[in-house]
Amino acid sequence: MLAAMTLPSDTTCYYLPLGDDTFQPTVHAQGAWAEEEQHMAPASGLLTRALTLHEPREDLQLARISFDILGMIHAAPSRIRTRTLRPGRTIELIEATMSVGDRDVVRATAWRLSRQDTSAVSVVEDPPLPAPPAWEPSETMHQTWAGGYIASIDVWAAPESRSGSARVWLRSEHDLVEGKESSALARFVGLVDTANGIATRQPPGRWMFPNTDLGIHLYRSPRGRWVGMDTTVSWGAEGVGLTSTVLHDEHGPVGRAEQILTVRPLRG
Repeated sequence: MLAAMTLPSDTTCYYLPLGDDTFQPTVHAQGAWAEEEQHMAPASGLLTRALTLHEPREDLQLARISFDILGMIHAAPSRIRTRTLRPGRTIELIEATMSVGDRDVVRATAWRLSRQDTSAVSVVEDPPLPAPPAWEPSETMHQTWAGGYIASIDVWAAPESRSGSARVWLRSEHDLVEGKESSALARFVGLVDTANGIATRQPPGRWMFPNTDLGIHLYRSPRGRWVGMDTTVSWGAEGVGLTSTVLHDEHGPVGRAEQILTVRPLRG
């Protein structure tokens, strides 16, 4: 097991570069379940950044990203490896893997699909959220969850939000990697995993419900630094839950996210 380490705090970024493919998480990337882990949100943003930089092609766009969490994401130097799994002229499958020490901790696969002009037939069924910030600032997440990542984000919640269902706008002023450019998509994805914490069914001090994956489907590339979430949470009767979210940027809906949860009571 990796020893706990003091995370850098004198920065406004989630990660510090330690070379071309290795990154030091800062206190702003600290997890909500345990102080010695990274939160999946900035980790998924870092992996998305690597995917967008991998053999980039202007004629293709990231349309689906699937993250599998392979174990605890220790808050320690993290290496990112990328490769192409299925090259293609109009459809391509790529992969990015994060490892800490000698152990893979998150694997992301992404479909890149061809860019086409479909504006003449474009239509979206998901209703938009009111323009951000829309509602009053909310401290509910900061009161519910610990950790440096949660402290790094600002939240505005609809007044009718409740356990199991919430609409929020999120924003972070922190960049992903100090001194390095990140795409709007990477910054956007770097907030999406927050969805599992915005409409909790039970208090996290009594129940555990971490997600073991994060699946994002996009029908439009997000723009800007706002992330809107219209989230519902369902818990089954045999220890499995599902957090489902319609994702928005300030211009309207962009796609959906799904997170499967392992639900169990905390003992003691």
